[in-house]
Amino acid sequence: MALRIVLSRYFLFWPGLLYLLLATPLTRYSMETTMSVHMLVQMPLLVICGFMFCLLLRETRQNKLLAALGGATPSVLLALFAASYWMLPRALDAALSHPLAEVAKFISLPALVGLPLALAWKRLSLVGRGFVWTNLISMLALLGWLYIVAPVRVCNNYPVNQQESTGWLMVKLALILFLYWLSTLFFGGNLQPPENAAAKNSGEER
Repeated sequence: MALRIVLSRYFLFWPGLLYLLLATPLTRYSMETTMSVHMLVQMPLLVICGFMFCLLLRETRQNKLLAALGGATPSVLLALFAASYWMLPRALDAALSHPLAEVAKFISLPALVGLPLALAWKRLSLVGRGFVWTNLISMLALLGWLYIVAPVRVCNNYPVNQQESTGWLMVKLALILFLYWLSTLFFGGNLQPPENAAAKNSGEER
């Protein structure tokens, strides 16, 4: 029991430590030098920081934040729109060329993608979660294909070979996520969100 309390206290620092590590100049430079690492490693890690931070909040605080955002559906839409913006070539160039855009990236990805998605996720139905998965997979596949077939350099800060390799990685990642999502549908066991499943079980006991 004591060990569990100690581990939970250490866990409180993980999102902050990860965020500070990503924000250090050396880490930012090493990740943003390569287009694929910038898009497929740094940005998802920033989203994870926001997601982890939300999970550390008390249930009452999460409910208040979700209500302030308008509920689960607006939260998911906010996360998808914010994530879509930072996948655009223009947004990548702006983050590398303008310090304010870089600051906006480090704030918006945790606060407008990771946090709202974590708030809404366990409250979404199977259809709602499928909507999130299909949108994420389709965005990755479409943008990856555009990066591959684009006849010109779409990101001024990255050469064409990095653009093409990033596109192939995005397409492969979309395929992997699609197969993973399908596996959860066929082999995931209980497909209901936790709260719905708990409510159903309590109703059956009565």
